[in-house]
This record gives sequence, structure tokens and C-alpha cells, in this order.
Amino acid sequence: MKGRAMGMGAAALVVSSGVLLSRVLGLARETMLAALIGVNAVGDVYRAAFLVPDLLNYLLAGGYLTITFVPILAARLESDDVAGGNQAFVAVFRVVTGLTIVLTAVLMVWTTPLLDLIYPQLSSEQLAEVIRLTRIALPAQVFFVGGSLLMAYQYAHRRFLVPVAAPIVYNLAIIMGGLVGAALADPPPADGFVWGALVGAAIGNFSIQWWGARRVGLRLVQGVAWKHPAVRTYLALALPLMLAQSVAVLDEQFVRFFGQLTGEGGISALSFARVLNMVPVGMVAQAAGVAAFPFLASLAAAGRRRQLTETTLRTAGMTLFLGTAAAAAVLAVGSPGVRLVFQWGAFSTADSATVAQLLAVYAVAIPAWGLHQVIARSFYAERRMWPPVLIGTGAAAMAVVLSMVMVAAWDAGGLVWASVLSMGAYAVTLTLYWVRGRGAEGNRLAMSLGRSVAAGVVAAGAGWWMARLFSDDAAWSIAEALGGFVAGGATVALVFAAVSWWLGSREVRSLWAGWRA
Repeated sequence: MKGRAMGMGAAALVVSSGVLLSRVLGLARETMLAALIGVNAVGDVYRAAFLVPDLLNYLLAGGYLTITFVPILAARLESDDVAGGNQAFVAVFRVVTGLTIVLTAVLMVWTTPLLDLIYPQLSSEQLAEVIRLTRIALPAQVFFVGGSLLMAYQYAHRRFLVPVAAPIVYNLAIIMGGLVGAALADPPPADGFVWGALVGAAIGNFSIQWWGARRVGLRLVQGVAWKHPAVRTYLALALPLMLAQSVAVLDEQFVRFFGQLTGEGGISALSFARVLNMVPVGMVAQAAGVAAFPFLASLAAAGRRRQLTETTLRTAGMTLFLGTAAAAAVLAVGSPGVRLVFQWGAFSTADSATVAQLLAVYAVAIPAWGLHQVIARSFYAERRMWPPVLIGTGAAAMAVVLSMVMVAAWDAGGLVWASVLSMGAYAVTLTLYWVRGRGAEGNRLAMSLGRSVAAGVVAAGAGWWMARLFSDDAAWSIAEALGGFVAGGATVALVFAAVSWWLGSREVRSLWAGWRA
């Protein structure tokens, strides 16, 4: 095997840097969508076309394949059984990818009646376009699912560099597809973006990951039994995730489904706000969860429960700290940020105001997104799949009810509040269940959250005031929006750090000690 395994700090740095770059490219993709298409029916159709493909991915636990497969491989690597790890990979890979191919083919045939049922609010012309684009996007799930197993193989070996390239390549391909589409038609349809997504999945999520896994030791061994024990273990771990769906997984799909009730352009406006909010979520929550999980899995496999608890607490505390700081920053500079990122071409001043209002609500849930990522992975590391699945499914059911009620009362804003409340309920309930039986140590999370929220409220207020001194929502220019964004963001960072230090935050002192070292 080539290269060296990373420590958790280095892994977090690599993953967070990769997530940052992929999120920046994701914003560039969304900026292009905003400029070329805007907040309208065409944008709604583009978003709606990914609902069925993504549901297929979730049905196969595609988003959790690394979580379910890493512990299987980690147990073998703990005993230096590299050959056994390769056999386990082959056994699981052929079953999962084979099932994905079959289900993709079935959905290609049944796309029309399924989308007729899902999107009753769309016109016949819009529905026909969604059906056509969905059939382009569906095959990408084969590459996503197979690629997730290839990434899991690398994560189990504590290699992170190649896997973080997947979303980067994916976003680049969508951007290139959009540029090609814009060059061929005016106004551009959504086709180029969808074809770009398919190509990006094939290259970034599968082909490059195949090379990365081979590079760290993957070999497709012959003669692996179809009834290999790894398949049974995988199914036992993945079945709860297939049968039940968490609110964190379905949150984006609720936007695509319930967004049709908010009128033309509603799905687009909600999606733009959510994408912008997921930048700090990805940098904080996803980076912490992905980087920590292989280490948590190794500690669990070695039976070191005390160290597992301590690592989870430390990671969750830091995630809450950074997540609250990120929420304060979004609340302070969301308005100039939206204008800088989106207000080009077909994206109007009114669109910016709408998206900024939705973003301000979404930001409240950033700490909850981070907390659930870490705590859920602590359960998964111990192969305890049911608690996060059942709690997450309960929160998803809560989100459905809240969405129906709150959309009717408050339109798109109600749908965002439904997302925030259900995600908060999920994170808090899951954490309380995890803390149960672990003594007073769990109180550290409550203390970390309390200090971080206090610092975040003060920092958000100071940053908002400073941003308004430099920018004017009514007089759009790059200079004033950039000035407000930088001044407000810098104020949030300084005030948040100062207040956290004054309150005795362990996290800010840890970061300071690490920086000085």
C-alpha cells in the first residue's frame, strides 16, 4: 500500500479543505444557475428532476454506505487481514451495485407514472420536462453507490485525499455542462447541468475512486462466495437505514416536494438558500463527521469505549463551537453574501431579498446539523444503527407534518422553519439518548452549547450592525456588498472568539493552544 495513514487532525484538515473547495465550486455552480436560469419555473424543473434519483440513492442507503462499510473493513484491518478486507469488498460491491443497476432500470421504465403522482401541482409541460431530465440523471446513482463503497475502502485505510476529490470533480462537471448548454441555446435549458451531473458522477465519484482504492491495496480477488459473511453483516447494518429515512437525509427532498406548494420559483428560491447554508454545514459538520468516523470505528472495534466516548465528546464540542460561530456569521452577513453570490444575470434584487430571508432562518440549525453528524457516527461506529435511524425517522415524520401545516400558513418561510425545528429535535433527542448511561461527561456538551450560543448571539448582533454600516441592500454594487461581507464577517470572528474566551470556552482555548504550537 502506498502513502501513510493520517491522524485525525490531519484528516479533518484535508476533509474540511476539500469540502471548502467543493462548496465553493458548488456555489459557482449555483451562481451560474442563478445567472442563466434564475428563480422561475425552469429552475424548479431542474431541481425537481433530481428527486427520484436521490430517493433511489437513499433507498439503497447510498449516503450511508461509507458508514456501514467502514466498520466492516476496520474490524479486519485491526487484525491486519488485508486479504479478508478485499474479499469483503468484492462480496458487498457486487451485491449493492447489482441491485442499484436493476432498480435504476425499473425506475427508468416507471418514471412517468411515478412523477405524475409526486408532482400534481406542475403543468403538463413542466412535468414532461421533469420526466425527460429525470431519465438523464437516474444512471448517475450507479456511480454514486459504487463510488461510495470505493471511498469507504479508502476511509478504512485512513486515506482521505482522493475521496474528497469526488464532489469537486462532480461540481466542475456540472459547471462545464452548464457552460456548454449556454453556448448551444439562448436562453439555456437545464439539460447541460443534468448531463454534467451524470458525467461528474461517472468520473469523480467512480472512476477516480476506483484508482484511489486500487492505490491503497484494493484487489478484486476471485472465488468470493455470494454468501460471504460481510454481505450478511452489511445487510444487518444497512437494512435499518434502508427501511427508515432520517430528516437529515430527506431535508433536501422536502424542499423539492413541498416547494411545489409555494408557487412558481419557490423550489428554486428555497434551494438557493439551502445551498448557501450548506456551505458552513459542510465545512463544519461534514468535515468533522467524515474525519472522525474511521477513528471512532477503530476505537469501537478495539473495544476502547472510554476513548470512544472522550473522542466523541471532544469532536462534538468543537463542532458545536464552530457551528455556532458559522450560524452567527450567516445571520450577520447573509444579505450581502446572497447578493455577491447570486445577484447576476437573471437573478433580481427581489430574488436576493427573498433568498436572504430564507437563509437567515436556515442558519439557526447549523449547530444542530453539526451535532447530529458526530453523535450519529458514534452510534454507527459501535454498529448501533437503530437509535439514530428511529429517532431520525421520527424527526422526518415531524418534518412532514410541520411542512404541510407551516407551508399553508407561512409559504416558503414556513417550510424552512419546519426544517429547522425538525433538525433541532433530531439532534437534541439523539444526543440525549447517546448521553444516557455515560455519567456526567455528557454535561460537557450542554456547557459547550450554552457558551457558544451566548457568544454567537453577541457576535451575530455586532456583525450585523457592522455589515449594515458598509452595505446598503437598496444600492447594489460589488464594492459595498463585499465591504459589508468582510466587515461583518471579521466582526463576528473577533467578537465570538473574545466572548468565548471570557466565558471560559474549552474549544477556543484549545484552538489557541494549537495555533501557538
